Amino acid sequence: MPSFSIHTYGCQMNVRDSEILARRLRAAGFSDAASEDEADVVLVNSCSVREKAEEKALGKLGMLCAARRERPGLVVGLTGCMANRLGTDVFGLVPGLSFSVGPRAAAGAVAGLARRALAGSRGLFLSDAERGPDDAPAAADAGAGGPPAHASFVTILYGCNQRCSYCIVPSVRGREESRDPRAILAEVRAEAARGAKDVTLLGQSVMRYGRTDFAWPADISSPMGFTEPLPRLLELLAREVPAVRRLRFTSGHPLGVTAELVRAMREIPAVCAHLHLPMQSGSDRILRDMRRGYDSARYLEAVRALRDGVPDVAITTDVIVGYPGETEADFEATRRVMEEAAFDNAFVFKYSPRPGTVSAAKPDDVPDGEKRRRDQVLLADQDARGRRLNDRWTGRTVEVLADGPSLRNAARWSGRTEQNKIVVFDPVPGLARGDFVPVRIESARPQTLFGAVAL
Repeated sequence: MPSFSIHTYGCQMNVRDSEILARRLRAAGFSDAASEDEADVVLVNSCSVREKAEEKALGKLGMLCAARRERPGLVVGLTGCMANRLGTDVFGLVPGLSFSVGPRAAAGAVAGLARRALAGSRGLFLSDAERGPDDAPAAADAGAGGPPAHASFVTILYGCNQRCSYCIVPSVRGREESRDPRAILAEVRAEAARGAKDVTLLGQSVMRYGRTDFAWPADISSPMGFTEPLPRLLELLAREVPAVRRLRFTSGHPLGVTAELVRAMREIPAVCAHLHLPMQSGSDRILRDMRRGYDSARYLEAVRALRDGVPDVAITTDVIVGYPGETEADFEATRRVMEEAAFDNAFVFKYSPRPGTVSAAKPDDVPDGEKRRRDQVLLADQDARGRRLNDRWTGRTVEVLADGPSLRNAARWSGRTEQNKIVVFDPVPGLARGDFVPVRIESARPQTLFGAVAL
């Protein structure tokens, strides 16, 4: 029985794709390798969103293919966004690569490609344009081996129609395509059967679920009176899969923060009081150039709607520094808007041009040193802001979903609140991964809460 290992780069959608690939391979008779060094087949699931992620994936592929000098039977495969972006050119960049397959085509094709490569074939390529009629995750995938998981991802929307100036996703992931809610429900049920209690619904622009070439099934009603597809889906999953006590969705867009969505977050108990809402810039001039579809006032309006309508909501964001033409005034506008929005956490990225995007044709005129400075300033601002916000939790008792021993101190455990805040605490006898436990918060740091189990 051939064995496999998967190395994943990039976003949560890639993590979910790797889970599906692993289950498809197990179902086809492959086994999990004890380590990458012992695997017969190694897959690299790549990301093209940032240049550094591609560089890491290419470096990894190069090392794996070089290892074939000592392990001539090793099969090395590429999937993910980079496979679509590079096409057959990847075989020139990575001599010895066995096969490459697009992220949407991979689920249905990876086992067959791996077997052909094990039989001696090389240079095999399958793009997403050549995928089968249904290479999406199936409910059966959730039961095809692998350890149980108390937290899981389920993709509900593929592709993106936004066409932001800096973003390569529409080119490598294609146009928006929403999955049928019955298929999503079946998959969430299967994840619950495996032990999932916290499920995150994924989409590149998830709040556009059901808004393009989609009709909500007439036989699925909304007792709560929702008319928009995403709130209706949240209601359906919460009603039909009560074992999943926490529902999340990411990534968001401020134009998707409607009154119905806010009501769903407030009134459906399973929907968590947390939303990742990428801002990217606080400068109206830069936002226009980025083609984001909103200005800073509209973004802050969405933030206020969430804070006014959802008790204890946590809002996190993405920000890009050093976008072409970003001046010091633009940067200071971003600092001001971030402070007004009062983000619980922020992920800051230094701009890098991606091939084929609109912004790649613009001069990358902010020096690397200045990008690093702006990155560090925003992170320092966020540390101070995060500490202030987290201090408000001190003295409160929160429900934590236990993840297991803390990465930094194995004697303590960590878990997350519904706001997705990390909590570190001392374990109690009988505690198991996936248990919900009340923890009284005793102290706080910018990104972490600390407490003791409230017995």
